Formats: sequence, C-alpha cells, structure tokens
Amino acid sequence: MTRTLDQLEDEVLHLPEESRARLMERLLSSFQQEPGSDEEHVTQEWVEEAERRDREMSSSSEDGLPAQEVLSKLRSTFQ
Repeated sequence: MTRTLDQLEDEVLHLPEESRARLMERLLSSFQQEPGSDEEHVTQEWVEEAERRDREMSSSSEDGLPAQEVLSKLRSTFQ
C-alpha cells in the first residue's frame, strides 16, 4: 500500500513531540547536505549518539537532572 502525503502527514503529526522534532531535524538537514558528505556523516553520528544516550537514560535506575538545574549550575560555574 502506498501512503499519500496527507496520510503520512497525519501519521507524523500523531507522533510524540520528541519524535516529531527528531524527524524535522533530519528532514531539514537533508536539504542542507550533499548525500555522502562528511557533514551528513557527522550528523548521523550525533543522531546515533543521542539515541544511545536516550536508551541509556531510559534503562537506568538513576534519575536525570532537570535542564534548568543543569543550566543553573553551569551559569554559576562561569560567573
């Protein structure tokens, strides 16, 4: 079965926000890079690293820190 663009859009819009953001980033980057370019390779490596870290955080029994707390600590370090 071939999906129409409208069907695909509807399916994508029902994805969780994080998944839509990741898809958007990958789609946008596909317009900015030549296939097989070093930049494309680096982007793919970062995507894989982010996915690895996400899996690690999801399977860990330790709680992560809220972004605001991390940013606050960083700001105080550089002041």
